[in-house]
Amino acid sequence: MSQPLALVIDDEPDICELLTLTLGRMDIRTETAADVAGAKALLGASQFDLCLTDMRLPDGDGLELVEWMQTHAPGVPVAVITAHGNVETAVQALKLGAFDFISKPLDLNNLRNIVESALKLDRPGEQRSRLQGESKPMQDLRDMIDRVSRSQAPVHISGESGTGKELVARLIHESGPRADGPFVPVNCGAIPADLMESEFFGHRKGSFTGAVSDKVGLVQSADGGTLFLDEIADLPLAMQVKLLRVIQEKTVRPVGASQEEPANARILSATHKKLGQMVPAGEFREDLYYRINVIELPVPALRDRGEDVVELAGHILNKLSSSIALDESAKEALLDYSFPGNVRELENMLERAVTLCTTGTVFDRDLNIRPQASSPVEGDDPIEFTATDLSNQVEDVQRQAIMEALEKTRFNKTAAAKLLGLSFRQLRYRIKKLGIE
Repeated sequence: MSQPLALVIDDEPDICELLTLTLGRMDIRTETAADVAGAKALLGASQFDLCLTDMRLPDGDGLELVEWMQTHAPGVPVAVITAHGNVETAVQALKLGAFDFISKPLDLNNLRNIVESALKLDRPGEQRSRLQGESKPMQDLRDMIDRVSRSQAPVHISGESGTGKELVARLIHESGPRADGPFVPVNCGAIPADLMESEFFGHRKGSFTGAVSDKVGLVQSADGGTLFLDEIADLPLAMQVKLLRVIQEKTVRPVGASQEEPANARILSATHKKLGQMVPAGEFREDLYYRINVIELPVPALRDRGEDVVELAGHILNKLSSSIALDESAKEALLDYSFPGNVRELENMLERAVTLCTTGTVFDRDLNIRPQASSPVEGDDPIEFTATDLSNQVEDVQRQAIMEALEKTRFNKTAAAKLLGLSFRQLRYRIKKLGIE
């Protein structure tokens, strides 16, 4: 196997020499450039496995080069070297597509970790196939997972409860260069406030009553891998300050320790709450918000995924019992339901249906879908009607609402569906079910 080739871009000869020596000891060949123009020429002429660039260069800056590389050298991971404490610039570089950053004065151990991670990026990302569904939102989600898994930037995974945010975090981890390291999920709302610092950062023996031995914290447990902070909105403000330092400085100080220790874990976070609304309310620190939200990855709600629900239901049923199938009536009922509990609700619904099923086929009645209110016709008084298991009286109300929507739109079913807050398929199903000509 040939030696990896790295490009180092810095106008300070001492820095170039230090990086060249360090990479050489890692059996990596190096070429150097002193400015943006020279770097672009070399990137166009040779195939590099890694790029390290200073932020300030005589004819431009590292941010310009990072952005240029996303189009002209997209397969080359680039890490930027920033001035100490210049967090805003580092975050901007990550948003533009940088793999990672390292601050001056250079920490060679941190540099080696970054380089080793970057050289593993050719690993094929097979894990994305675990996400079921071919809808546009799911295709976009898989593409985003591929993109963010190549980076070391903090990612905040947003979405409603039950959409599968932890699965997305695991796929980012397993598709990236840290796949061989640990994946440590933490439910931030489940740790008692008085134990939180010890749980996150560890402690030394005798540092407090009950500390009978040294303990490794969750941050250190994720060393070389990924720390997934689920429900991060539940962190107390005092803990948010300490977490911010861990992310910025990449160090951690166990309770009772006199010195800080390196913290080499990628940070992923998630919550079903709206962090952007919590910041102005003083419920979440603004500086931490911008630090963990370098890249936001929204996970779509199940009701926005169209016919994915049928494919997903089949996949779940196959895991529960390969001998049980979905009847067409059950498929239509699933498509007609909005799933406020998302994928988790679908799983629970199917588990219950399989338990009660005696025929080898799940029918719509076996799903026990509870009645739900749908959107009213725009411009009229609100009319509530249910989606399944309807009484004759409510069917009449539903039929009337659909007829009024069709008349308003001159029987354009696509426009009528939009007016009713339904998908075209849902409207077509209801027209058929209610016998509307």
